[in-house]
Amino acid sequence: MAKRITQQARGKGSMTFRVRPRAYRHKISYPSLRVEGIGKIIKLFNSSGHTSPLAEIEIKINEKEKARFIVPAAEGVYEGQEIYLGIRPENANPLSGDILMLKDISIGTKIFNIESVPGMGGKLLRAGGSSAVIAGNENGKTEILIRRRRIKLNENCRAVIGVVSGDGRKIKPLVKAGKSHYINKSKGRKWHRTSAVKVNAIDHPFGGGRGKRIKSKIAKRNAPPGRRVGHIRPKQTGRKKR
Repeated sequence: MAKRITQQARGKGSMTFRVRPRAYRHKISYPSLRVEGIGKIIKLFNSSGHTSPLAEIEIKINEKEKARFIVPAAEGVYEGQEIYLGIRPENANPLSGDILMLKDISIGTKIFNIESVPGMGGKLLRAGGSSAVIAGNENGKTEILIRRRRIKLNENCRAVIGVVSGDGRKIKPLVKAGKSHYINKSKGRKWHRTSAVKVNAIDHPFGGGRGKRIKSKIAKRNAPPGRRVGHIRPKQTGRKKR
């Protein structure tokens, strides 16, 4: 009797692939684009669904109203620290943890938790130890350098100054398989993963065969979960011709 392959089982939903809601109860966001001024780090805490500590920040909107939001904690920040949303007075250099628009950040500055669209909240570079570098501003676009890759974003997108805390989390060895199990369980991931070529032909398109050779397969872009394996409609395959 056939069984569902991993993609199908994940799509159907079951206890095996169910994400624990408490792992993602903390939503990372920014306040409204109109909000600027001095904020205060109320609390630093850990979340099982994130690889870095999170910082809860409170900022005063007007005389009666305050707003709270959560961002990944920058390296070196502490509870009770004041951070700025926007340019610091007298054009002082921003400090680690400050939140600015990309157009207001000088070239060569390290940033993280970057918005892909202004006002949408941080979407890029949120994992522990990650950061990007401002490479330049031109025609309403800001170019940022992520390792060897360059991308251009709207200059009004916001980002946090500094590097995400929690770097070095992968240096310490796991030692036991059980530790990896619980780490992946907190993120709603199935572990351990069985290689596709090791299973029977009935269980996966890559399964079966005496030799453990991966069948080069290009799946259609709109293929169903059971067939959406291998190369997902790549633009090109093979080595690049220089």
